Amino acid sequence: MSEARIQPAIPRISLTWLLVAQALVIVPHLGHLPLWVIGLWLGCAGWRVQIFRMRVGYPTRLAKAGLMLAAAAGVFASRGSLVGLDAGVVLLIAAFALKLVELRSQRDALVLILLGFFCVVTAYLFDDSLLAAAYSLLPVSALLAALIGLQQSRLAMRPWPTLRLALGLLAQALPLMLLLFVFFPRLGPLWALPNPNNQALSGLSDSMTPADIAELSKSDELVFTATFNGAPPARTQLYWRALTLEHFDGRRWSQAPLVSRQDAPQWLPSGKPWEYSVIAQASGRNWLFALDVARSEEGGVQARRDFSLQYQRPIDQPLRYQVRSWPDVLRDANLPLSSLADSLQLPAEGDPRSRAWARELQARHPQPDALVQALLEHFNREPYHYTLKPPPVGINSIDEFLFRTRRGFCAHYAGAMTFVLRAAGIPARVVAGYQGGELNPRGNFFTVRQFDAHAWVEYWQAGQGWTSVDPTFAVAPERIEQGLEQALSGEQSFLADSPLSPLRYRQVAWLNQLRLGWDDLNHGWQRWVLGYQGAQQLQLLQRWFGRMDGQLLGTALVGGGGLLLGLLALFLFKPWRRERDPLLRQFRRFERLLARHGLPRQAAEGPRAYAERAARQLPTQAEAIRAFAQAFEAQQYGAATLDSQDLVRRLRELRRGLPWRLRLIAR
Repeated sequence: MSEARIQPAIPRISLTWLLVAQALVIVPHLGHLPLWVIGLWLGCAGWRVQIFRMRVGYPTRLAKAGLMLAAAAGVFASRGSLVGLDAGVVLLIAAFALKLVELRSQRDALVLILLGFFCVVTAYLFDDSLLAAAYSLLPVSALLAALIGLQQSRLAMRPWPTLRLALGLLAQALPLMLLLFVFFPRLGPLWALPNPNNQALSGLSDSMTPADIAELSKSDELVFTATFNGAPPARTQLYWRALTLEHFDGRRWSQAPLVSRQDAPQWLPSGKPWEYSVIAQASGRNWLFALDVARSEEGGVQARRDFSLQYQRPIDQPLRYQVRSWPDVLRDANLPLSSLADSLQLPAEGDPRSRAWARELQARHPQPDALVQALLEHFNREPYHYTLKPPPVGINSIDEFLFRTRRGFCAHYAGAMTFVLRAAGIPARVVAGYQGGELNPRGNFFTVRQFDAHAWVEYWQAGQGWTSVDPTFAVAPERIEQGLEQALSGEQSFLADSPLSPLRYRQVAWLNQLRLGWDDLNHGWQRWVLGYQGAQQLQLLQRWFGRMDGQLLGTALVGGGGLLLGLLALFLFKPWRRERDPLLRQFRRFERLLARHGLPRQAAEGPRAYAERAARQLPTQAEAIRAFAQAFEAQQYGAATLDSQDLVRRLRELRRGLPWRLRLIAR
């Protein structure tokens, strides 16, 4: 006889919950799974149902090997590899589906349930938001219900009581989970996970054309949130630097090799800084967002030569860091001209009208500040327009923008102004980042989204260093003072490609309040849960307990865990309710054992009547039930010698023979 026949069969209710759990597990992965995996699961689920109905047979070994090889080939064809995060998750989900058709015993079902828990965890690699965390409780509950259903008890034969028991077990685990979350040491990852291949890197790039910024401005994707300690700066001061672009090839601005060097920038803090914390969303890049001039003491955060901040590795999950920024400082006031070559670079040819105009401006305004002011007045006085729909330009893009189209986005104005300043001999560069943000009054934090992407200009002069200037403000001041939506109100192009975005309906008060409330919940989730890392844990525990070290943390963890487990044991076993009479104590266990199988003792029902009713309901165990009841009556009411151990043995024999083989004696 094969081992599969020796193992108990899978009950119907457990199989039902397994199918429900598999569907719930796969749903969060739909965004990055190839369609053939969904078809594979539907086919396997249908096959499993037909096997249960005894209309088809189990797959042969050759068929199982062929299915596995076909799944591996499908993963390789759709992902180009069998290794890596994305390919590994797809292969895991495919194996999760294929395991369904070979289920023969409870042991196979147990393997599938444990595999399901692991698949739930992998969904957090792609989405760890509050909504994703709340949703994960559904597949976990269904998997627990399937696990309970494997026991074949009368309770497990009913779906809703099974689900209620699963939810109760989940609730009982909650205190221990919270204890481990607060006190267990926050260990770094044992390995690095690469960004999934099918997830495009979001946000700014290390090179830029005007069209790139315009494309970002069509998205309402969250980039980061910022919370200030004290009063926040005015909106016109919220220029969030991300990276500096110094090289221009005639069409595209990109970073110069200088940025890759880690020389410390030359500046000294002065005045009162802004102190704030930032939660940056996963972007696949390693640059951070901060106001000028920024400094951070966080581990892994470095200040670059161009006054931007970068992280030690690409940001593949939300990252929280503390920053201080000094807005009024001299930056690189005494640089040698040899170090400014990248900020004077221009293509050898192209845009002749702009170069000639720059020389004219230089002759009329020899001082850099005066020339910059003349450029700003030119943008303000002439018929330039701020738009997301600029007309196309040819090879001489700067000339055509300045003297023909005069319609563009912030990157057009920043790029053109930087070109003219360089042509006039003034070191200048483009700064890419974000401007502004929406203040959430509920949580008192700023939300910065992709449509807040912005570009501005920095120019250098001896003794004064780098000075920031924004030509967009001269053309469309409402963009800086109020935001992109107001700046584009005339052409109705704000989030035109996202008609269902709630940000388009901020004028609807109740809908806007719901949106702000949800944003506040997500911000709290990222700040207090996802952002609860080693430094935050140490600060919290030191605030509670004072000095904190590894020994004290271990003692608190073990002591707190022991206390919680003790309280849980008291709640479950209720020793204060234990019967003092040893015979009655065993009869109470007998009652609870049968009650777990759907046979509770009725009011005013005697031991013999109760045993006879149970024997009729459980005919295979009728002899053991009657034997226990007769022994109890003989000892409790007759002249037989008291022997509670005899009742213990009879109760143990009864329990072993019941379908649900309890490991603990009912107390």
